[in-house]
Amino acid sequence: MPQIIVLPHPVLCPEGVVIDAPKGKSLCEALLENDVEIEHACEMSCACTTCHVVIREGFKSLNESTDDEEDLLDAAWGLEATSRLSCQAVVGDEDITIEIPKYTINHARENH
Repeated sequence: MPQIIVLPHPVLCPEGVVIDAPKGKSLCEALLENDVEIEHACEMSCACTTCHVVIREGFKSLNESTDDEEDLLDAAWGLEATSRLSCQAVVGDEDITIEIPKYTINHARENH
């Protein structure tokens, strides 16, 4: 089973975490099921950027992004070439390492 290695995030997982994730599950679902409370203001419908993550290793093992996801990512804080919306990125065959950006653009929640 592939693993998701989450690099330390000051609020969501200060120590980092390693998660076993079945192939075919979205990164967002896997994170939430393992108590990493990543924001997902649109309830994983590909309508916001609050679940933005940066893939540090294993980017090519994920499914391809859609035009809608690419358009949304243009507005994400800290966008990088390997950025994905975790609600749209689906676990493949390989382990991946992700970084959750320190900030999100979320008008409904401003305590970060």
